[in-house]
Amino acid sequence: MPSDAERLRLAATFDRAAAAYRRARPGYPAQLFDDLVRLAGLEPGAHLLEVGCATGTATLPLARRGFVITCLEPGPALAAQARDHLAGLDVAVLETRLEDWTATRTFALVYAATAWHWLDPRTRFRRVAEALEPGGHLAFWGATHVIPDDGDPFFTDLQEVYEEIGEGLPPGTPVPRPGELPDERADIEASGLFEVVAIRQYDWETVHDADGYLDVLDTFSGHIAMQPWQRERLDGEIRRRLAERPDGLLRRHWGCVLHVGRRTEAVSGGAAPR
Repeated sequence: MPSDAERLRLAATFDRAAAAYRRARPGYPAQLFDDLVRLAGLEPGAHLLEVGCATGTATLPLARRGFVITCLEPGPALAAQARDHLAGLDVAVLETRLEDWTATRTFALVYAATAWHWLDPRTRFRRVAEALEPGGHLAFWGATHVIPDDGDPFFTDLQEVYEEIGEGLPPGTPVPRPGELPDERADIEASGLFEVVAIRQYDWETVHDADGYLDVLDTFSGHIAMQPWQRERLDGEIRRRLAERPDGLLRRHWGCVLHVGRRTEAVSGGAAPR
């Protein structure tokens, strides 16, 4: 787990790539949102709180399903993109962190899409529980690169370039496979504030040309934070290698784990925060 300073430093990088984030960041499978609505027992018009909405990638599908959403987004450029992206829907975007925000109402669901790991692990469960109505739900998920058996070999071959620029994977790092991602059930249960309702895994594929894939990379904190020479070397190799392919395209496989928990009444009993 990164230090507080490193977590905050990397989290702040996204605001520098707000336009690319809106343009290039892939969405999530529709089935994930259908399952979330069912598992959390959400009724049309329910009030939801999204933590770290970025440009509204996960907000839009839920807003279109008829929910009233309050979004917390500390990055001013990301928040501006989200307001434009979600214009005309019943969504309010507030420029603040969960850790600094004071709720004025309770919510049926608090959720975080590829943002949960950026929250303070010592307080996030407590802060969410305090924002929920009795029996309300917490949901979080992320999006990570997974490699199926028939996946594109481009990424394995490219590891030599990452190693060259000092960004290689540590020795022994396991290859993430679709449907086999680790989950955070133990953390949810250990909070003493939530019981696990369900954990579901999803995977999907996107196809990119060189420009499109470099746009996607520009939405990842590690890529944004690279030194200019590192990015120049990596980006140049991606362009060169894709130019050698007949179609100039690569396939990237994504995986995510949806966690859904229900608030217990322990929140009013002084359970230790996490």
